[in-house]
Amino acid sequence: MRARDKAAVSALRATLAAVDNAEAVPVDAAATRGVALEEAPVGAGVTEAARRELSEHEVADIVRAEATERLEAAAQLTAPAHADRVARLRAEAAVLLRVLDAAP
Repeated sequence: MRARDKAAVSALRATLAAVDNAEAVPVDAAATRGVALEEAPVGAGVTEAARRELSEHEVADIVRAEATERLEAAAQLTAPAHADRVARLRAEAAVLLRVLDAAP
């Protein structure tokens, strides 16, 4: 990261966001509201829920999906004008695949 590898930073940030999104627990709107006004939840944190804990396998699947998404996008960009974008997508995918290979 200190070398300012933009492809690695971009890939890792996007993948961390995907993992963060996968940990989110869907909130049921009906469950957070009562029928009457006095039954409505009030106060800080009243609708907060504990985040899901993902297994290593689930996290690896997310990282693999992010890498695959980048490789597929690179394959679709065939115009010579997109060569820089294709190279960046492939570099990002390579970073993610290295992370998977380094995982125990």
